[in-house]
Amino acid sequence: MRRGAFRVLCALLLCFESANAQTSLPQQTIVVFNRALPESIALAKFYAQKRGIAADHLVGLDCSRNEEISRAEYDQTIAEPLRAQFRESAWWQMVDASVAHPRVSASSIHFVALIKGMPLKIRGVEQPYPGDKPGQGPIASRTDASVDSELAALSLFAPEISGAINNPYFQASMAISEFQDAPVLVVCRLDAPDEKTVRRMITDAIETEKTGLWGRAFVDGAHNTTGALVLGDIWMSTMVDQLRNAGVPVVFDDHPGIFPDAYPVSDCALYYGWYAGTIGGAFAQPKFKFLPGAIAAHIHSYSAETLRDPGKGWSGALLLHGAAATIGNVYEPYLQLTTNLDLLNERLLKGFTFGESVYMATRGLSWMNIAVGDPLYRPFGNLSPLDPKKTSPWRAYRDFAKKNRGAADYRKQAVQFALRTKNALMLEDVGLMELRGGNFDNAIAALQNARARYSAPDDVMRCVLEECDAWRTSGKPERAVALARDVLRVLPDAPGAALLREIAK
Repeated sequence: MRRGAFRVLCALLLCFESANAQTSLPQQTIVVFNRALPESIALAKFYAQKRGIAADHLVGLDCSRNEEISRAEYDQTIAEPLRAQFRESAWWQMVDASVAHPRVSASSIHFVALIKGMPLKIRGVEQPYPGDKPGQGPIASRTDASVDSELAALSLFAPEISGAINNPYFQASMAISEFQDAPVLVVCRLDAPDEKTVRRMITDAIETEKTGLWGRAFVDGAHNTTGALVLGDIWMSTMVDQLRNAGVPVVFDDHPGIFPDAYPVSDCALYYGWYAGTIGGAFAQPKFKFLPGAIAAHIHSYSAETLRDPGKGWSGALLLHGAAATIGNVYEPYLQLTTNLDLLNERLLKGFTFGESVYMATRGLSWMNIAVGDPLYRPFGNLSPLDPKKTSPWRAYRDFAKKNRGAADYRKQAVQFALRTKNALMLEDVGLMELRGGNFDNAIAALQNARARYSAPDDVMRCVLEECDAWRTSGKPERAVALARDVLRVLPDAPGAALLREIAK
């Protein structure tokens, strides 16, 4: 067999295996909706039809229309009816099924899609809860939680509601269907400020899977070195390395503020940031849109306090700006129990579903976390089309990184390859690698070559701003001022010009 034919055969086999895995996912999924809301019923049917989920896997509940409910409402209208449905449908294999707190040994259902209209969060109890053993301290004494995180632990039949339950799936690296330690449910919600956005999230995820998620990542650190908060910036810097190792171009801002209003964000497929209370900066601009299928997350204690009001927090607003999926917290989670963004990103890049990736990256259940998006969405599950002639700058970079990342002269090779192929996004990313490494001459040369090859104004202006940063960081602020003034004379109204005016002062 010729080498080219062998490569095609291997690609066919990979696609066949991927298709088989995708086919089985709907059989492992139930769709839970609120029977009191017509839009919840309609969205449940829409998602099930799009994903090929059987009608007997749609579960309607009679529950509150409110986002926040009491513990008694959760027990009586959500947890108990769902447990009854699992038993009736024989989705659980149970030990000691007749006792008050039986043990679930296995489950045929692994994914739960909560549809818009289902309650979001459970407020804390004011009176002692039967069977609960509250502890001391800020975590062990808490009795509030997200509905989603409570449902993830549905099979545990735990009477204790105080504190968080250790997630046995945390840091796993296998499909949830292969995980034998405990029948954790991967619970995500298809929810947003309006019904139209939920439908778009569903279709974007399914369409993006056909070719994979391609685009640029924007990672926004906070330069926070205070005590335990330094962990957040560690996650951010770790993700930058993960993404570049995978050949995904990254713009990394490690200054205290968020990406400013005028910052030229383009082709954004991934966004990770922290730590502002309400969406702002570049991502709040009216015309800003993520690429279809984008995943976006901003760490904040109350990022998902509500999904109905896009003026509060980040989660709902990110979805309105085009993201297909996000994560958030309904109440104060404390940073250590927030979904670990570096683990989330790493598992996504490995090809796991969005739902699996979130739960592999989340330390606790029965806590404050939610995942918003299609649980079955695999943004990086299919990145190998059969026709090698169908290339793009994004694919060329990813293929180059996969083949050459371990080389001692990787950056030099990358610049040569990018110059030869006129790959501007690759030149920009190598320039930013050099800047982060303190190699200012190399950084400036690569960024100058990148902007000479870009055609879109946003991309050109971003390279100019990055070059100004390189001049200032290298101890030559006068060169940054000169560059800013030169560009403003030619492009006084270009995207990002307001930022250049600040430099040119």
